[in-house]
Amino acid sequence: MKVDVLLTCDRTLMSNYHGKEFLGFGTSAPPNWIPEFMFRQLFFPKMKKVSGFPWQAPYGLRKIEAKLLDEGIDAIVIDPDDLRKYEAKVIGIYVMDAFGWGPSSTTLAGIMKTGEPYLAKYFKKLLQSRGYKKLKEQGAKTIVGGPATWQFHFKPEFLDEYGIDCVFEGEGEMAIHLFKKALDGEELPKFYKESKVPTIEEIPEIKRASINGLVEIGRGCPRGCKFCSVTLRPLRWYPYEKIEKELMINKRHGLKTAILHAEDVLLYGQKGVIPDEEKVIKLNKIAKKYFSHVSWSHVSFAAVAAKPKLMKKIAEILLDEKQRWWGAEMGIETGSARLMKKLMPAKAKPFKVEEYPEVIKHAAGIITDNNMIPACTLITGLPEEEEEDIIKTIELIEDLKDFKSVIVPLFFVPMGKLKEKDWFRKEEMSELHKELFIKCMLHNLRWIKKIADDYFRDKKIHSIIKSFYILFARLIEWQAKKKGVLE
Repeated sequence: MKVDVLLTCDRTLMSNYHGKEFLGFGTSAPPNWIPEFMFRQLFFPKMKKVSGFPWQAPYGLRKIEAKLLDEGIDAIVIDPDDLRKYEAKVIGIYVMDAFGWGPSSTTLAGIMKTGEPYLAKYFKKLLQSRGYKKLKEQGAKTIVGGPATWQFHFKPEFLDEYGIDCVFEGEGEMAIHLFKKALDGEELPKFYKESKVPTIEEIPEIKRASINGLVEIGRGCPRGCKFCSVTLRPLRWYPYEKIEKELMINKRHGLKTAILHAEDVLLYGQKGVIPDEEKVIKLNKIAKKYFSHVSWSHVSFAAVAAKPKLMKKIAEILLDEKQRWWGAEMGIETGSARLMKKLMPAKAKPFKVEEYPEVIKHAAGIITDNNMIPACTLITGLPEEEEEDIIKTIELIEDLKDFKSVIVPLFFVPMGKLKEKDWFRKEEMSELHKELFIKCMLHNLRWIKKIADDYFRDKKIHSIIKSFYILFARLIEWQAKKKGVLE
């Protein structure tokens, strides 16, 4: 079958993770004691197909697909195993963590010490596949894009080795001219960085289902944390009508869940850092109208604490006999006000930086009371981090013992405004770093079974496999102790 543009990604990304988005973090782990076939089934099972195409696909791919189709270019998203079935002029590949150098990958690799993570392994497998090689032999051009594009600058020889013609950095809609150049047979730059961003009108609505019903409600973030690349983009919020169109697309394709995606869902429609209750409530009512289960991608502790009664109102909208909880990723990052002032001074707003630990504890209580279950991150090894900063973070984690959550410490990776800084590596871990990891591990082991009971209750298969995920968490703890990373 001939087509102008084939869009795909590696096997770890072409999965809906049993309908549980958080399980996707398992792909950051390296091969381990669990046999690969079983690990693959547990953490990134193969996406089922509808009429020969993936039922769901990564949201970024769906956006590119929609933009190309709107431009009159014949483009389809396919399963990576189906590349051999097609002839195409251009291959577009979405990458999340090409070489396993992202925060979760480097952290798990440092703890487990067993090789490159699955997401890096399967990205390479895609480029080594017969289907990909056949397309390259036929003259197809390859354009790679996604969150991991910064990594290729450290391995430029990889592009020639695997026939990657262009690595695009920027918001995907701005890459269309590169696809057009490739279709016209023109030479492509090895690296292309686009600083311009599309307007709301230039961002298309997806035309087919996204993984687990994820839809953007906006792009950018007003907080300006120096370690984050998202804050380099201008803030734009989608109108309700645009969001609803994408919710309807996912509903039409048979999805039962939705994930509202933004760097801080509670700040929907705002240029500042105080939630607008009316806008956020309306947004969640729209999502709940179409789906029995609605979650958020990210939200900040400061936004929760800024409007303490808002979470109760949202819980009354979302939680019912079909939905008992909702989740989001939340960044604690540090318990040190000193580091906050240097690297993320706006993260505490509208509160003072010095109040941040208390803000987190106050917000944690609100979240727990309204049955939201967050996955929280910490960043260890931040530039200019001192012992006192680590101690402050340890004290904060101890104060959060009753916070029903998962808390994940991650190694610092230089991105955003800190991209010139050095990486934090496992060898640099001090005894205090190890103590912090132990505190987080103990916190998670305390809560993991209760969270799993909520997390895996939708289907019979979930109750069967739940014990495997609990076992995996305990195996990580055992391996970390065995290899001396944790006491």
